Amino acid sequence: PTENLHIQPTMSTSSMSILDCCCECLVHTCRRKKELKARTVWLGHPEKCEEKYPKNAIKNQKYNIVTFVPGVLYQQFKFFLNLYFLVVACSQFVPSLKIGYLYTYWAPLGFVLAVTMVREAVDEVRRCRRDKEMNSQLYSKLTVRGDHNVTHPDDIIHNQRIPADMIFMRTSEKTGSCFIRTDQLDGETDWKLRIAVACTQRLPALGDLFSISAYVYAQKPELDIHSFEGNFTRVGLLDLELNRLTKALFLAQVVLSVVMVALQGFLGPWFRNLFRFVVLFSYIIPISLRVNLDMGKSAYGWMIMKDENIPGTVVRTSTIPEELGRLVYLLTDKTGTLTQNEMVFKRLHLGTVSYGTDTMDEIQSHIIHSTPSRKPQPPAPKVRKSVSSRIHEAVKAIALCHNVTPVYESRVNGVSTEPESTEADQDFSDDNRTYQASSPDEVALVRWTESVGLTLVNRDLMSLQLKTPAGHILTYYILQIFPFTSESKRMGIIVREEATGDITFYMKGADVAMASIVQYNDWLEEECGNMAREGLRTLVVAKKSLTEEQYQDFESRYNQAKLSIHDRALKVAAVVESLEREMELLCLTGVEDQLQADVRPTLELLRNAGIKIWMLTGDKLETATCIAKSSHLVSRNQDVHVFRPVSNRGEAHLELNSFRRKHDCALVISGDSLEVCLRYYEHEFVELACQCPAVVCCRCSPTQKAQIVRLLQQHTDNRTCAIGDGGNDVSMIQAADCGIGIEGKEGKQASLAADFSITQFKHIGRLLMVHGRNSYKRSAALGQFVMHRGMIISTMQAVFSSIFYFASVPLYQGFLMVGYATIYTMFPVFSLVLDQDVKPEMALLYPELYKDLTKGRSLSFKTFLIWVLISVYQGGILMYGALVLFDQEFVHVVAISFTALILTELLMVALMVRTWHWLMVVAELISLGCYLASLAFLNEYFDLSFITTRVFLWKVCVITLVSCLPLYIIKYLKRKFSPPSYSKLSS
Repeated sequence: PTENLHIQPTMSTSSMSILDCCCECLVHTCRRKKELKARTVWLGHPEKCEEKYPKNAIKNQKYNIVTFVPGVLYQQFKFFLNLYFLVVACSQFVPSLKIGYLYTYWAPLGFVLAVTMVREAVDEVRRCRRDKEMNSQLYSKLTVRGDHNVTHPDDIIHNQRIPADMIFMRTSEKTGSCFIRTDQLDGETDWKLRIAVACTQRLPALGDLFSISAYVYAQKPELDIHSFEGNFTRVGLLDLELNRLTKALFLAQVVLSVVMVALQGFLGPWFRNLFRFVVLFSYIIPISLRVNLDMGKSAYGWMIMKDENIPGTVVRTSTIPEELGRLVYLLTDKTGTLTQNEMVFKRLHLGTVSYGTDTMDEIQSHIIHSTPSRKPQPPAPKVRKSVSSRIHEAVKAIALCHNVTPVYESRVNGVSTEPESTEADQDFSDDNRTYQASSPDEVALVRWTESVGLTLVNRDLMSLQLKTPAGHILTYYILQIFPFTSESKRMGIIVREEATGDITFYMKGADVAMASIVQYNDWLEEECGNMAREGLRTLVVAKKSLTEEQYQDFESRYNQAKLSIHDRALKVAAVVESLEREMELLCLTGVEDQLQADVRPTLELLRNAGIKIWMLTGDKLETATCIAKSSHLVSRNQDVHVFRPVSNRGEAHLELNSFRRKHDCALVISGDSLEVCLRYYEHEFVELACQCPAVVCCRCSPTQKAQIVRLLQQHTDNRTCAIGDGGNDVSMIQAADCGIGIEGKEGKQASLAADFSITQFKHIGRLLMVHGRNSYKRSAALGQFVMHRGMIISTMQAVFSSIFYFASVPLYQGFLMVGYATIYTMFPVFSLVLDQDVKPEMALLYPELYKDLTKGRSLSFKTFLIWVLISVYQGGILMYGALVLFDQEFVHVVAISFTALILTELLMVALMVRTWHWLMVVAELISLGCYLASLAFLNEYFDLSFITTRVFLWKVCVITLVSCLPLYIIKYLKRKFSPPSYSKLSS
């Protein structure tokens, strides 16, 4: 936020010369990074501004119309797979290296690039539409003629969310005070008190803002952690793993080519022959791998968005759905993500009696019968007086000790208007009253006192008024206020009752701060622990009656301390602490921050799936700890280690040693302490924190949230996911391997910047356990099968070349090669994106199935080598079988081997399927039908008179049976004697 702002009266200035403008434009054009300068903004007069300001717009687009094609091509050809095929395709323009027809190589490459560009274009158009929707929102601007829906950096905006730095000019409140929310900056929806600029606050009316001549001078912009403009291109781990496997395949291809040339004896132009063999075996690395995976990703995204169990889910990045199936760390925001940030009063404990939500009517009854009127009342019976008076004193203390202000809107014919009228014209009815405070806890307490009969109806800087159930107004003059601070952990107020003149000092605060202040008791510590275990936020309320002499003595010492030049804060605190002795303990309150729907079972589901959950919040330590317990992020039987505040290396070393001795306990640490630990002991801290079942980081800035994500990525090599709902979560979401945004009360910034957008936190369970798991397993199977499809035909080519004197002559040419990778096998192979090993309900019931995926066993060098062996076996059988069984002509070898190859691939798809879908059957039949139909038009490759004979049929069937039957037998025996975990559940 902008600092050092000054509003000054204006003087006329000369306009810039044309030469100056030209020079400035030239400098701004040539300079790579714009220099930040101080700014002068004219109040309500944009025509007087001497410089143009950048648009305050959200931009999530990756490209523009100029950079789209180069950008997409760069993103594609930076992968070894696509770059390799570009080189191979270009080599076919050299006559001596040409193997077959040009379209054999350029058609698949062009198809892959076309599909990729269409997918990227669709994603880019969607991003553009989302940005346009957000950037086209209209804001109410104050003008001389009235409200006007236009925005500009120097507009005067009122009564709305302001998506920019702002200066508070004027409010209808006499004192110039206003409550603002900064949830898009720090993620907290608390209301914060701010005071308007004095000279503009004194103006009689809003319109007078245009009659003054003034401007705002602001220092140059500093490092702004709340600005999130940037482009991120995400690449999933599965893509990187497949990229490594293609490099291994290329190495095998080069070795095989060298072996072929060596067996030739390096005769003649062996280097040219080597390159021809490299081109000949290029199908070892299948170009269709990328297009199949990209189309699969799009299919997974469509399935996610069409899932009726997670309505409103949007896939904004279609390149990484598999990442949802391999997550180890989930970093989550608190406010608006785990909680609704709606506080509800749950418990009042008086020491001997406790009241919950089901017994609040008893408190209301006591308040009605014991509220004192202005006239003296006769003494009540002793027992009755004891209970009623204690309840009344407790409720009154809660109603007085706070910083809450009741706010009333002016209404004209039932319509809310700008509150320009006086208090006498305002509607003070209960329906028209709202409360504003710096903490939602405060509002919850005051709302509760209203519900039991003691209502706060008015407050200003000097007094506050309560209304009793009988309608009487009790006025209390505010003598002193001691605001809450993170150091003191308590707040206090001294009031004088108008009717009696009694002076009372009320105080409330955390139990750790109040325990030594209140009189001795034997129940406070135990009850605080009980409420904390329920996840309630506790406050201890106490009072102390003061005589006039005592207060005058305190006031004298207090004012003197405030005038001290040296150690003023310490002296003021010492004077206040002189009052904080032997205070009467009135009650203990418990307030609950309501959790989002099904947060507890969702967190338990994620824990059982092996996902470690870290909560990163900007909230206070006590609040964050309470939510961690109430949400069961920290289980009831787990210890919590609160990392003590540290400020230097020595303190950090001692505290880390203390933490090292703890076992199986959750960690709670503040942002300041975290910063010190990472500065001196980064590796040690991350190592210890990663061993914890849960970690809570409080008072975290957005930059720290992103830093924690990057630390986990660097030190663990595990996949991370960040989830949040506010603008302050965007940096964390974009830093994670997978970002999930929730559309909530804090706006859509997180949702728009994330890879996936959901409407409720509970949807993350199904998103990961079902869709994430399926996406990863399907892509792993699809990728390996596509590589198998390339390796088997390359094996056949190697056998063929070795038998025919190591000649670099292609076995299949032209349309056979194109058709093999497309219409003959594409549909059945792609239908694997519909496969699933267990039903969605089973995956949610047994989240332990998810834990196996994090080890990456579905796609590893082990599984890859198994597919290599299968490809070599089947390729060898198909080629040798065709050579052994063919008759006189070579064309019969091509017909027998290619037909057996197509049938083998179709049967291998059937072998891999774990749950049949009707579309899989259709795909198999369509592919088989396309091949049989095309035989009539492939006279160039097949002898039609031969392929219609029984000899051809039985030879093809025998070769296909020998290539596939052993694999079916092995699969049956494996499922019989060593079944996978999912098969046990399926059965």
